[in-house]
Amino acid sequence: MAASVIRTLVIGINYAPEMIGCSRYTSDLVAYIAGPQARIEVVTAPPHYPGWRVQRPFSAWRYATETMPDVRVTRCPILMKRNGGGLWRLIAPMTFGMSAVPAVLWRAVRLKPDVILCVVPTLFAAPAAVLASRLTGARLIFHVQDLEVDAAFAVGHLNNRWLQRIGLAFERRMLGAADAVVSISKRMCERLAAKGVPAHHISLIRNWVDIKAIHPGGDGSGFRRRHGIDADAFVVMYAGHIGAKQAIDVLLKAASLCQREPRVQFVIAGDGPMKTPLMAEYSTLRNVVWLPLQPEQQLCAMLSAADIHVLPQMRSAADLVLPSKLGGMLASGRPIVVAADADTELAEFLAVAATLVSPGDHEAMADVLLDALDQVPGEDRRAARLDLAAQLDRSVLLDEFQSLIKRFASASARIEAAAVTSV
Repeated sequence: MAASVIRTLVIGINYAPEMIGCSRYTSDLVAYIAGPQARIEVVTAPPHYPGWRVQRPFSAWRYATETMPDVRVTRCPILMKRNGGGLWRLIAPMTFGMSAVPAVLWRAVRLKPDVILCVVPTLFAAPAAVLASRLTGARLIFHVQDLEVDAAFAVGHLNNRWLQRIGLAFERRMLGAADAVVSISKRMCERLAAKGVPAHHISLIRNWVDIKAIHPGGDGSGFRRRHGIDADAFVVMYAGHIGAKQAIDVLLKAASLCQREPRVQFVIAGDGPMKTPLMAEYSTLRNVVWLPLQPEQQLCAMLSAADIHVLPQMRSAADLVLPSKLGGMLASGRPIVVAADADTELAEFLAVAATLVSPGDHEAMADVLLDALDQVPGEDRRAARLDLAAQLDRSVLLDEFQSLIKRFASASARIEAAAVTSV
């Protein structure tokens, strides 16, 4: 199989040029495995995340095909409302799941993939992946980035009990059809097993960070100058998606309590459905700078501009997803304050590398941030952060994922060969 071309069909609602969330990891993986010994096709939606609006010049209403280096990309229609919540969080992925069916089946028939990789979210794309797998004999792998059904009810996007039961039954059926399920944290793997996925089908591959691109010593002072942030300010930074699950309101309440200390400056960089309402609600805070999502080449400088990073989150969302932004925070070497209970995997993973506060406790967060003004973080914590970042090294984890795909591609080839021989 080493000399054979591995054919992989990737299905996921998020893909490049989106810069954050699942798209970063799917796009990274596709770019990594692409080359002379691989044929890769991607079925996805037009780029729309995190603002939940389709980016120009892409269209939300029609199918489109483009060719990136060594990759053919088919984009399928999606119906959405900008920054829509509630049922729109159900409608948008559902419409993609429906529109993806003919594209997935057509591309599967043409490609004859050895492996089909379906990225969750969204589970609505899973039926097409399962059907294509059975139609072509390809091995099916789910990459579970988020426990989508659990999270939707935990953070209040949906609250109907019957809908929850239907969602969980649908999830169990789809995941049960996979040859392998990859997830990003130990607790998520445990939950998948509790949902009925056989333990031997589950693999843990954490989300990675490019420690060559993000590292201590970036041009933080230059980033501050470009965005009008005082060189002497004590910068508290959050960079990433701004949604309900991230509980940015807790960070803003902490910012309100920190107004008595003029040196403290909060920087919130990113986009998402909660950004506009939060900016309106906390418009009187003069110690908060709101920045848009930053381009890839500015990430290292932005993260280096922080004196301390903050990772807030809802308690109900703990262990449903391991925040992807954590890798960049660790790789920057800067101190980190994390909202997590002691018994969560996030707390266990970070150990002494970060300071923990109780989720939702803005007073405790403010106290920790104000205390940090007069304390220089010990080098032992910095070393621990960089050690954890090294464990999330992009090249190591991508190689692990590629090896998994090759193993299942080999299994697919053996099954196909056996079928031909029997005929």
